[in-house]
Amino acid sequence: MMRRDDVDAVLKQPLNLPPPKFLRTPNDQTGVQGGVASFICQATGDPQPKIVWNKKGKRVSNQRFEVIEFSDGSGSVLRIQPLRTPRDEAIYECVASNSVGETSATTRLTVLRGSNGLWKQLQSICCGSLATGGGRRLIL
Repeated sequence: MMRRDDVDAVLKQPLNLPPPKFLRTPNDQTGVQGGVASFICQATGDPQPKIVWNKKGKRVSNQRFEVIEFSDGSGSVLRIQPLRTPRDEAIYECVASNSVGETSATTRLTVLRGSNGLWKQLQSICCGSLATGGGRRLIL
């Protein structure tokens, strides 16, 4: 028969829950000045982790930075519009945290100026299109 002290001792044992785990991490992107960039980050854990976005170590908070949370709370999209160079060129960080721990993933945003030679080559691609090549994504 278990005594009350035994039950209390069992209840006080810490649970060894794992820290949050990413289901989807953001990809490096190249965008054009005046365009849009969107990064997706999704994580799971118990309890459900909260996602925050950082730029250069500070939480993003600006009118051009929009964080759209998933309806189930498992992730979010960081949307930057309009892109500006060199201000928006940076390493961005997605941090998933809960009471058990935290994990983070970084991504790089490169912004091309409109006068760049590549811009002239890309004029035939419609705005809002996604082009990929060489492992990089370009959103116009």
